[in-house]
Amino acid sequence: MNQHARLDDRAIPFIDVAAQRRRLGHAIDEAIARVLAHCQFIQGPEVRALEAELAAFCGARHAIACSSGTDALRLVLMAWGIGPGDAVICPAFTFCATAEVVALCGATPVLADVQADTFNLDPASCERAVTAAKKLGLKPCAVIPVDLFGLPADHDGIAAVAAAHGLSVLDDAAQAFGAVYKGRNLGALAAATATSFFPAKPLGCYGDGGAIFTDDDDLAARLKRLRVHGEGSDKYDAVEIGLTGRLDTIQAAILLEKLKIFPEEILARGRAAARYAAGLADVATVPRVGNESNSVWAQYTIRLAPGRRDALAAALKAQGIPTGIYYAKPLNRQAAYRGFPVAEGGLPASEQLAEEVISLPMHGYLDEPVQDRIIAAVRRALAR
Repeated sequence: MNQHARLDDRAIPFIDVAAQRRRLGHAIDEAIARVLAHCQFIQGPEVRALEAELAAFCGARHAIACSSGTDALRLVLMAWGIGPGDAVICPAFTFCATAEVVALCGATPVLADVQADTFNLDPASCERAVTAAKKLGLKPCAVIPVDLFGLPADHDGIAAVAAAHGLSVLDDAAQAFGAVYKGRNLGALAAATATSFFPAKPLGCYGDGGAIFTDDDDLAARLKRLRVHGEGSDKYDAVEIGLTGRLDTIQAAILLEKLKIFPEEILARGRAAARYAAGLADVATVPRVGNESNSVWAQYTIRLAPGRRDALAAALKAQGIPTGIYYAKPLNRQAAYRGFPVAEGGLPASEQLAEEVISLPMHGYLDEPVQDRIIAAVRRALAR
């Protein structure tokens, strides 16, 4: 086998965290070393610096760093007093954490459908979910739109439904920090926005981490209490029930270095997405970016006719090209969430997408020769 053939057979990473690590090099090592030197591992100065930088990046008044994207969502619901008898509208086509936090608060997630072309919450189905909740004797209190795969949801449409029914909006931007909706950054749109810094996210740390964004001073103050066991003026004087929801200082130090190159990585992800669209639009349904938005492309997810996905995944795997399926089951078909109510009219788009979606390698270091290899392999497999 010649050298060219061996290069073509090399396995391709789905998300190349190592390439970013090589780019950042000693900057990460030095950032961690500074924390090791001052030994303020919890709530150290890097945490406060990161919060200031994150708030400035997206234009929010407050950024509250926390332990994960899931805890970011849960802390907001706790701060809002969401609990038994309350209903929170969630999309059915998302990762389970969106609805999980609602159930953990004792409230009821009511599952709404998404729009098939954007994968995001359908405002019309959100309206029908409110109706379904009321018929069950629940009090609709909030809605959690998800900016899935890096693309902002229809925030104007969702805000209109929320205003009509007195719902608080908690934006789940776990996959989409850095995206823009009609000229405004996510984090500065909703009453509260939660994001995740899980390593595979567009802005990821080297462990678990998250943040909450808000312009509400009182909410920010309460969130800061809740993330540290509900402490008051003294850590041994709890004024309310909270949890251990802090971001550790080493992760904050890592994120500060990553945030410096994040705008360049967003542009690189956009270029990769454009190349995918140009190369695959005639053989698959490629994602659409609408609503005057830009995506940070946490995933590049195409749609295929039902029954074709497994063959494509197998063909690509044989050539060292990984794929992912997000999500093979909507929440209403997962055992833990099967018993929760759904919007009137059902969830046809969510059910359809679960049969059609497949995600291709996507990150800010996906160079053209590697991407050309992926596109060519997809085209060959779908031509069979």
